[in-house]
Amino acid sequence: MELNDSTIKKLRWLIVFAVVAVVAGFNYRSLFGFAVKLFGFLTPLLFGGVMAFIFHVPMQRIEKLLPLKKESRLLRPISLCLSIIFVVGIVVLVIFVVMPQVFDTLLSLQNSFPAFLTSIQKEAELLFAQFPEVADYINGIQIDWKSFLDRVVEFLTTGAGTVLSSTVSAAMSIISGVTTFFIGFVFAIYILLQKETLSRQFKKLMRAYLPEAVTDRTLEILHLIYETFSSFFAGQCLEAVILGTMFFIVLSIFQLPYALLIGVLIAFTALIPLFGAFIGCAIGAFLMLMVEPLNAFVFLIIFFVLQQLEGNLIYPHVVGNSVGLPSIWVLVAVTIGGSTMGIVGMLVFIPVCSVLYTLLREAVNKRLNKKNPPPKRKTVKP
Repeated sequence: MELNDSTIKKLRWLIVFAVVAVVAGFNYRSLFGFAVKLFGFLTPLLFGGVMAFIFHVPMQRIEKLLPLKKESRLLRPISLCLSIIFVVGIVVLVIFVVMPQVFDTLLSLQNSFPAFLTSIQKEAELLFAQFPEVADYINGIQIDWKSFLDRVVEFLTTGAGTVLSSTVSAAMSIISGVTTFFIGFVFAIYILLQKETLSRQFKKLMRAYLPEAVTDRTLEILHLIYETFSSFFAGQCLEAVILGTMFFIVLSIFQLPYALLIGVLIAFTALIPLFGAFIGCAIGAFLMLMVEPLNAFVFLIIFFVLQQLEGNLIYPHVVGNSVGLPSIWVLVAVTIGGSTMGIVGMLVFIPVCSVLYTLLREAVNKRLNKKNPPPKRKTVKP
């Protein structure tokens, strides 16, 4: 190997990387604790970035609809205020529409639940009459009531301090959450009002310290990430609204109970890809089972019919190929995201996997074209 300046520079960076990797390997616990603390400090800013992305999706469309010029200074503040009013208005409308339905549902369950328990008791008595060995087994179960009472007394005597400390920690968590929300909200407003300036500064910083090719490729990837996430979330929200409206209309036509509550519930749970609507189905079937078991059976039939209609006709046209991810990889993304980050992971991992899938597909096609270039066309002389 020839030891020129370029080779020496590469060896120097290789040695530095090896030393850093060894030090990080021996001190991984300290580095992990530092990363956790750093993430805690940056949580309000990260939360503000997420809020800025949510507000930016409707704000971008509102700017195109407003009859103002792009050079107008009022365009950005007005569109930002309208987007915030739009998002907050949807949340407030859902709360004021759903909460009365929830209270009415709880009151109806309070009246119907004793009758439901009575019917279960009668069925259990018939079962015990037909199978007396089940009743003998239940009667043979012995409970040490003295030990049970001693544990209750011990909890009451020693658990008061634990309850007090839990109350204090819960109050501190609420205060911290409110502070994080307020800081994130202000940070999101600053990002949206000065997004062009921030974008220009970020590009200048990259072009100053990175090669031109790396800068251009990074900007292309960031643009792909934004387009994928915005298209996915906008399409997913629109599809959820359509599905919830369909359920409300159909359940109202069949005069089934809790039509509005179940429609809103399915609209919210349908934001979770693949499995979300089934969560709303389970809750809706349980609510109707408390009133009339036949209503629950009819609801299940309606659910599967509307689910097939939505999955085969509505979803492909509304969401379409905005994600650009095959169905099998959507299932993989939802499974991995749900196991690592819960419901948030199910939402985030689909566009993340879509971005990775697009980049990998481009890299594979580029590599194959280098290995097997297309044959050159022969020019026919006249």
